[in-house]
Amino acid sequence: MDLGLTDRVALVTGGTRGIGEATVRAFAAEGARVALTYTGSKDRAAALVHELGGPERALSVRYDLSDPGHVAALVPTVERHFGAVDVLVANAVRRPAERPAPGFENLDPAVWSALLDDNLTATLRTVQSALPGMRGRGHGRIVLISSHLAARGQAGQEVYTAAKSALHGFALSLARDAGPDGVLVNVVSPGLTTTEGALCHLPAAVLAKAAAAMPTGRLGAPAEVARLVVFYGSAANENITGELVSLVGRG
Repeated sequence: MDLGLTDRVALVTGGTRGIGEATVRAFAAEGARVALTYTGSKDRAAALVHELGGPERALSVRYDLSDPGHVAALVPTVERHFGAVDVLVANAVRRPAERPAPGFENLDPAVWSALLDDNLTATLRTVQSALPGMRGRGHGRIVLISSHLAARGQAGQEVYTAAKSALHGFALSLARDAGPDGVLVNVVSPGLTTTEGALCHLPAAVLAKAAAAMPTGRLGAPAEVARLVVFYGSAANENITGELVSLVGRG
């Protein structure tokens, strides 16, 4: 199947590890020119750009969710290098730090406000920045990466799950707003996936329990998530918008 991505410009935030890196590679494999963002892993980002063909095919941009200047500059930077952004994959996140004490009531409001700003507001601002070009060309694809925690919840993750849940409502409304202009908006919500972070930091028992809960008896791989993201970001997706796809294997 021709996905119609040859020389299209795909911007993937949080594109140096895990699902983000797999998505960058998947778009590049379909012939897209890819812009990826990083926060602290500059060398890793540079190596990935080199591997994908250098500046004619790939671009890395530093993008700190907590820095409004980075957020405002991202899309214009990509547009100056490649031209208009055809596909935006909003994957970058800021993980919450350990709490000093259990209980949401013990979380400093300044801390959770910053988490909402980074995980929700920064994403909305990035989408807002990409929209004018997409509307003007009558074509655009936006894929927001959520989390299975938004649907099932987890103690200690109240603010993170609130931000991810908000993406669902945002996508539903934006799909209606931007659809007449040829811009399709969808949400992909992965379950626990075999990323470097999960394999390195989660106990083996946790991984085994999550795998056992899957009908297939195994966790999904980043590349499997990436293939779905690429479809939603491609010309092969002609009319699917406002959808939430949950990749947890059990509804």
